[in-house]
Amino acid sequence: MFVRELPGQAEMSCKPRGLSLLPGRVRPAAHTRGSRVLRRIRSAVPFLLAAVVLASPSLSAQQTREATLSGVARDSAGKAVAGAQVVLRGENLPASRETTADTAGHFTFAGVGAGAYSLTASSGTLRSAPVGVSVSASGEQPPVNLILEGPDVQRSASAPRDASQAMQFADNPDFAIAAVTDWTAAGGHGSDSSLRTSEALTREAVKLESGDSGAAAPKLHGGAELEGSESELRAAAAKDPKGFEANYKLGRFCVQAGRYRDAIPPLQAAYRADPGSYDNEYELARALIMAGDAARAREHLQRLLARRPSADLHRMEGELDEKLGDPLSAVHEFQEAASEDPSEENYFAWGSELLFHRAIWQAKEVFDEGARLYPESARMLTARGAALFAGAQYDEAALDLCRASDLNPESTEPYLFMGKIEIAAPDPLPCVVAKLARFEKLQPASSLANYYYAMAVWKQQGETRDPLVMERVKAMLTRAVTLDPQCAEGYLQLGKLSAGRQEWERAIGLYQKAIEANADLSEAHYRLAVAYERVGEDAKAREQFQLHDAIAQEEAAEVQRQRKAVKQFVVVLPGQAAKQQAR
Repeated sequence: MFVRELPGQAEMSCKPRGLSLLPGRVRPAAHTRGSRVLRRIRSAVPFLLAAVVLASPSLSAQQTREATLSGVARDSAGKAVAGAQVVLRGENLPASRETTADTAGHFTFAGVGAGAYSLTASSGTLRSAPVGVSVSASGEQPPVNLILEGPDVQRSASAPRDASQAMQFADNPDFAIAAVTDWTAAGGHGSDSSLRTSEALTREAVKLESGDSGAAAPKLHGGAELEGSESELRAAAAKDPKGFEANYKLGRFCVQAGRYRDAIPPLQAAYRADPGSYDNEYELARALIMAGDAARAREHLQRLLARRPSADLHRMEGELDEKLGDPLSAVHEFQEAASEDPSEENYFAWGSELLFHRAIWQAKEVFDEGARLYPESARMLTARGAALFAGAQYDEAALDLCRASDLNPESTEPYLFMGKIEIAAPDPLPCVVAKLARFEKLQPASSLANYYYAMAVWKQQGETRDPLVMERVKAMLTRAVTLDPQCAEGYLQLGKLSAGRQEWERAIGLYQKAIEANADLSEAHYRLAVAYERVGEDAKAREQFQLHDAIAQEEAAEVQRQRKAVKQFVVVLPGQAAKQQAR
């Protein structure tokens, strides 16, 4: 899968640029404007209080009756799952609510107002699919059954995993991609911080490498292995500069060595000598793609597809379409590739194309099938975790990433993903702290391992923070910045710890170190300004507030630019009429 990068993306030492970190409150973009608004609010308080007193009888009369939502958590065999963690989410809830099922699997949520909600349950490696519930104002709700399944149960309950079944899914998905639309007015679940994290994770998910050999290697011309050193191959090509065999072998040698630009001239010479050689033209197309010459590569690919279509060629064509700014054609090529060959590579390419263009739930559907067919694919689970996070299914995303880390504990990607979603999610996530503890144990010299583990432990503390635990957090953050002096986020979090203890001079020093490591870290400028205010350095505070505002505006403009560079897929579901032909 080719890397899809937007121009101007930059990685910071401890995290990608633009991801906001918790805990902490974000300051409004304009400090002085906010102060004027605050003064107006204060002046209006007496009138607001009077209005509330006068309106309270009518408000009381308009209160709707609250309902009690209850149900049972069971496994796929129908047995109660004692101690299952049940999560309730809804648009009317300021934050998710959680409860624990009793020994009989029963759970209850009292005081639930009318509206639409989603229930999920988890217990260890078991989890349920989200169940939608509509609560009426009557106060009486039927019980909800949540069925928890693990990966083994899901696979044994499914039909046999053979190629024909996978092809049937690929041929007939329950959605179609009909068009693209603008993504600049992006909306999403959760806060702007969560949305930015989702976009960053999506960019990283589509670049994940396979744990195996990846795409199938092309055939050798005539079935012959390459013989001789590079100098011998070059000498042979020099003796016969217009011949086929010597130029083809030299070109293939360069392709295998990863020197794609060097491979193009001899492969082109071989193509002129024998335009009918499928294997040579395939190698030439591959070399052109890897060298960045998408237009010429496409000409050869289309000829190859006309002669002998294959899943490999469809996937390569999809990658070229994406590079050439035609994502609508690209997604259909990836779907065709998965239909012809339901390989892990083709399912991942199809799903990540959907995810990259914000067809989130359709990407999850493809990753679901890919994970069912290839349960040992860590990148499939990691990418599905990114899709679930984008859909605000935070607990489910964490469980996928934890499972991915179990498949290959030495791989860093699942840990980095779960560290980022733990920071951005509104509530602490299941299984993350234990997995990040393993990450830190496996890689004690990693600044990121210490940083993300510290942040997860801090978040799990909530409002009631154990002083001993917070000392551990401080020690891990200190280790993170010691291992990597450019870990700006580590200095920022240490500064926030000192500010929480009103150690303002120490906090100022730490915020200054964060800015030295990354001058574009807007939150560090804001918090440094607040600290300066606390010690009476008003002029320095104003300067830092102004820097914060300028950087925040630049960040917002960069986010808008990145969103403008990505077109969102328009999805047509069964029963809906497509306004535009898919192809």
